[in-house]
Order: sequence, then structure tokens, then C-alpha cells
Amino acid sequence: MASFFPRTAFRTLSALPKAAPWAKTPITAPLAQPLARRFIGSLPREQPRLRLGSTAPNFEAVTTQGQIDFHKWMDGCWTILFSHPADFTPVCTTELGAFAKLKGEFAKRGVKMIGLSANDLGSHGDWIKDINEVTGSDVQFPIIADADRKVAWLYDMIDESELANLAEKGIAFTIRSVFIIDPAKKIRLVMSYPASTGRNTAEVLRVIDSLQTADKKGIATPIDWQVGDDVIVPPSVSTEDAKKKFGEVRELKPYLRYTKY
Repeated sequence: MASFFPRTAFRTLSALPKAAPWAKTPITAPLAQPLARRFIGSLPREQPRLRLGSTAPNFEAVTTQGQIDFHKWMDGCWTILFSHPADFTPVCTTELGAFAKLKGEFAKRGVKMIGLSANDLGSHGDWIKDINEVTGSDVQFPIIADADRKVAWLYDMIDESELANLAEKGIAFTIRSVFIIDPAKKIRLVMSYPASTGRNTAEVLRVIDSLQTADKKGIATPIDWQVGDDVIVPPSVSTEDAKKKFGEVRELKPYLRYTKY
């Protein structure tokens, strides 16, 4: 994983705030125990089971737009929560710029976006300037400052190999994860990516369209579906009822039926 981050990123990641979140004394004072132990001690003993359909865990955090309570911040909207390994890293920079450019598209669908990166707030501010300059974007959504990895741990955004080597590395990297959460605060989609692979914003938008259409129309969407394409009649709906609801139904197999919506 290290090969995907510039040296500046490691300096940024390893540079802790003057008063570390888990320490009562400045970082210059001797630590009472190794960093790895302090990191492990600050984490919850058990992670929530983040199954599809489960309630997204709530948390309070500092962001580039102030302190938030996540559930209150969602305010009954569809929400995308996406994480990043570190500020000033190349792949993350391209991703945040791309998401920022789609702000209007997500807004049309009533979707709020919030990012997370495992650095402190001051680092985030400088990084946003770089993102806007390099990608020609205007990042307006908040970015969570998660230097202590508490939110990353809560949402299982930690690579297993990082945990296995925690004693040696001191603190784990945050992986690239995407959570789509509906207005009822239920997790509807989870995607995790390796450090070397940037995400596809068009796919995230496509999934939002699919979920919202399915919820509203009571249908399913086939592979590579885009808005305007035919949709699938769920097996739970009879062909007779589907014709009453949608009109024409095209049957390829008794279990595979297409219609327009």
C-alpha cells in the first residue's frame, strides 16, 4: 500500500495534532504506552454489523464545516459517506474533485455528500485548496477529520493487513469505502476499494438512480441499467398485476420480465 502514497502523505498521516485526541498531554510529552496500544484502547471493542438494511451508526465528529451529529446532519436526506486514506494523496485528490463536480447532479436527487480523511482539520483545509486548484472543482461538502480513526473503525473502513501490522505501523490506514444511506438512515450500498484504485462517480450516481427508482416504482434494475432503460418486474409481482401497473410486459422467462416505467 505504501507505494501509492507520496512521502508527504506519510508525513501528513503521521503528524498528529499538538494535543492528540486520546492524550491529555501535548504530543511532545513522553507517551505512557506505545501508540499502537493507545490507538487500540481508544476504539470500541466491537464493531456494528454493517449489513445492507441495517441502521448507519451515528457519530459526532469535527468537519471542515463544523461539529456535526451525523444523523442530525443527514436531515432525512439520501447520503453518501465516502472515506479516504489520507490528505495530499494523488488518487484521493482526483476522487474528491470528481465528486465535487457532480454536486449539482446529486443535489437534483436530494443527496448529501460527506467525505472522511484520516487527518486533522488543519490539513483538510490546505488539501481542499489543492483539490480545487488541480481538478478545477469547488469542494463544498464537509470532510470529516478522523485522525484518531474512530469513525473509520465504526464503519469498518480499516484494511485487515493494517490491523495485523498495527504494532509495527502504529496506526492503521483508512481504506476507500462508499456508503449510500437512505432517508430512513438505512445502509443501502457498501463498496470498498483498494488504495491503488480510484472510484467511479458515475457508478455511485447510477446506483442512487436505481435505488430511488426501485423504491418509488417497485421494480428492479438489470445489469448496466441507466435512467430510461427498461426495468425488471420483481418475482413477487404477478404478470397480470404488472400489466395493470405498468402496461406492456415483455416476458423472456417466467422469472425474467421487462417493462417500462
